[in-house]
Amino acid sequence: MKLNKFIVMLLAANGLLAQHKTTAKIETVKENGLHKIVVPAEIRSFSKEELGDFRILDAKGIEVPYYILQGNTETNSSSFSECKILSKTTIPKSKTILIFENPKKTIDAIVLSITNSDVTKSYSISGSNDQKEWYGLVNNSLLNDLENKETTSVYKTILFPLTSYRYLKIEWNDKKTLPINVLKIGFFNNKTSSPKVEEVFAKNTRIKQIPAEKKTRIHIDFNRPQIINQISFTITSPNLFQRNVQLYVNKKKPINQKSTPFPEEIFAFELSSNTNNTFSIPQLFEKECFIEIENQDNPPLTFGKIQFFQNQIAVIADLKANEKYTITTGNPKRNSPEYDLENFKKNTNSNLPEVKIYDIKQLNSKKTSPQNQSFWQQSWFMWLCIILGGIAVLYFTSSLVKDMKNNTSI
Repeated sequence: MKLNKFIVMLLAANGLLAQHKTTAKIETVKENGLHKIVVPAEIRSFSKEELGDFRILDAKGIEVPYYILQGNTETNSSSFSECKILSKTTIPKSKTILIFENPKKTIDAIVLSITNSDVTKSYSISGSNDQKEWYGLVNNSLLNDLENKETTSVYKTILFPLTSYRYLKIEWNDKKTLPINVLKIGFFNNKTSSPKVEEVFAKNTRIKQIPAEKKTRIHIDFNRPQIINQISFTITSPNLFQRNVQLYVNKKKPINQKSTPFPEEIFAFELSSNTNNTFSIPQLFEKECFIEIENQDNPPLTFGKIQFFQNQIAVIADLKANEKYTITTGNPKRNSPEYDLENFKKNTNSNLPEVKIYDIKQLNSKKTSPQNQSFWQQSWFMWLCIILGGIAVLYFTSSLVKDMKNNTSI
């Protein structure tokens, strides 16, 4: 019995040592009430992708309820001019076709008003001057983040090469998802709303030319897994270019009882001198990824810079004035919490005071100073437990053997 208790204590001590956790602090607020807490990229990189292990604790260590505000946006209101929608055709389980008239001499972007939807849609855009012959402008691009927490619809901007076609056509791919409801098409005379993004910096970006395959391969490596929602390219030469590009990650699958890596495509797009070469991609949460560019017989592209961004998210929590709050995250075994506050997010005022997270620390990492650790977090304590455990096992084993010999002699 004593041996079992000792082993349980030993395992518990080792479990505490092995626990991986990240902590941070929240700025002290001046008034009681709901506050918006912006979650920085560093916290998200240590957390589960859906932020299920994220917790807010008050000074007594009690959990503070919160809900996640997805798609934190910045909006500049301005007048909206509608384009005339000429036709809308829906082919069930195939596609939806919208044809509208271009009221401008030249146009390189349109704004769609779309009913809120939790889907990602693939679309293509073409142009025509007679509605008979159509010419491609955008092929298989993606539209996501179709949700506005404040109203029942969202404005989304679609970019395409500068064109003077009188008519434009959008074809939505409805094979995998139900159609979305486009309420109107047009443009703002000034600026539209857009998601707030935070730049994520790569540890290494290695560009390799592969002449035999007529390709350029770019290997991007981050310090730890990062969430990426947007990629932007600054290309310095040549002046005119149009290249097919593939973004992929290396996955592993078992083949003949061995784990073999294989490329899994995340997003295909086109780099062109006619666009700004900034792309929204399906959310990526990886430590490394690859970009492969098809050069054909053209000289390779020269990059000024390649940037990565993640859509900013925030959590809404009811905080007390002058209270000290701590954040903990980084425990993959924790499930997403269920708080009552989630049921009231539709009634929440959008103009909440904003507070920041600071003093982010990763416990039990190489960067943690041994002097700042508790005695049970020190490596010597772990080895002491192991040695004592070994001695205890030997002691109880020898005692058991003696008892067995005594019983046999009797």
